[in-house]
Amino acid sequence: MTAPGSAVPHDPVPHGITAPRDTALPRADRIADAALVLLAERGMRGLTHRAVDEVAQLPQGSTSNSARTRLALLESAVRRLAVLEGRVLTVDELPSPTGGLRALVDGLALALHRYLTLHPQLLVCRYELALEATRRPELRAFFDDTGRQFREPLTALLRAAGSRDPERHTLSLVAWTEGIMFSCVAGSYHAAVPSLTELREGFGELLHGMLGPSDD
Repeated sequence: MTAPGSAVPHDPVPHGITAPRDTALPRADRIADAALVLLAERGMRGLTHRAVDEVAQLPQGSTSNSARTRLALLESAVRRLAVLEGRVLTVDELPSPTGGLRALVDGLALALHRYLTLHPQLLVCRYELALEATRRPELRAFFDDTGRQFREPLTALLRAAGSRDPERHTLSLVAWTEGIMFSCVAGSYHAAVPSLTELREGFGELLHGMLGPSDD
């Protein structure tokens, strides 16, 4: 992962669950994408090896050959979800902390707004997998490991921005962000997604309390 750049991303990134029938994709990606489609549309009970073959339009038995057990299929879904989320959240595109608090707020708000408005199905998959991980210790460890790719850059960013307690502030930032995501996708605010301006205000209030007044 490269260091955060100096520019704030402006254009939406059109990456979500890709078409699992796309023959240009590696078969493992088609299988994982099909698993995510099933999780978003049918939930955990709808995820079977046979159903994945059908959604991906692969010969029966293809998924079993690639991921022999249900745990292996779930792990492939978690791994693919992390890749797709990384493309949407674009942690690497967050501005440098030297750009000031306003630039950091803009970058975080834009990434979250893009996720909520363009890729809510990825969040549904995340919640399905997170709940399943509470029942499967092996998946829990795998799920947590993939999550570090998002937390660690945030901790580094907060530390560089002057946080006096970057680990604790990362927890607060992640908890606030995930609370917004759940409320707007599966909770009582599912029909009232915040605007980009509202998200900027929310991140601004949170980061202002963590890092002190903006120097902009």
